Amino acid sequence: MSVLLKPYALVTGRRGASRFFLSDCRDVFRHLPAHSVDVIVTSPPYNLGIRYHRYQDSLPQADYLAWTHEWVEAAARVLSADGSLFLNVGAKPTDPWTALDVAQAVRPHLQLQNIIHWIKSIAIDRSSAGAAAGLTRDLAVGHYKPINSDRFLNDCHEFIFHFTPLGDTSLDRLALGVPYQDQSNIGRWRAAADGVRCRGNTWFIPYETIQRRDRDRPHPATFPSRLPEQCLRLHGLSRIERVMDPFTGLGSTAVACARLKLNFVGAELDETYLREAVERTRAATIGKMKKATLRIERAGRAGRAG
Repeated sequence: MSVLLKPYALVTGRRGASRFFLSDCRDVFRHLPAHSVDVIVTSPPYNLGIRYHRYQDSLPQADYLAWTHEWVEAAARVLSADGSLFLNVGAKPTDPWTALDVAQAVRPHLQLQNIIHWIKSIAIDRSSAGAAAGLTRDLAVGHYKPINSDRFLNDCHEFIFHFTPLGDTSLDRLALGVPYQDQSNIGRWRAAADGVRCRGNTWFIPYETIQRRDRDRPHPATFPSRLPEQCLRLHGLSRIERVMDPFTGLGSTAVACARLKLNFVGAELDETYLREAVERTRAATIGKMKKATLRIERAGRAGRAG
């Protein structure tokens, strides 16, 4: 990486390092070599009037889409030939086209390979789940923002658009595999030999329950770290040298990289958010290192006992 742009913070672990830049992502992109990032997982401002500390989230639509073209073009330049851009975009009931407009803005630069649906809340009828599920009643799980309207449904979903340079990037589909409900499939299909199938393009990932939003989730539009972790696993961890989030926010992608021991680069305009992202990443890195130390100590004690 070029030394012309000084990192705001650096968090290192036994494997992998996270570099954070208090900067516009377009400046960071300019300082990265071409094809030097394997995976980008990000969620840019949606232009829905969300109140951020420093960013005005209510640009004229033409300006917003022009800005999207600009940062995506820069992202496409640094993405590796078999890289992935996982782009999380939401909408609001009165403006349902937003996410699709953003996806169209990416179209001149990258191929849309998959559309993943992030389900934040879901209701499951006991009868539909079947006896094997063991439900005693209908089940509703997850978090959503209730809508007081006689026109719109509660919004329990967001898009994750998976873009790649040519639309032919190989994925580790079974890294997110789910067990077959019918175990007889394992005997019938060679692809089912591991006992799991592809999770598919619907991911139920609820937010963690918080006690106080101002303290536990001070950013108005962030995603749980499990979401970028699943994106990274799906791309294939063995093929990842560097991950980037050009809109770091509270650092959910950085936290996922710390857990997975991957190199990370993040850009964020707001120092308040970036400071929180650094602390969260540092805590995740320290926690991982402590667990590794405990495993080594336990193995050592077991060896001496043997």
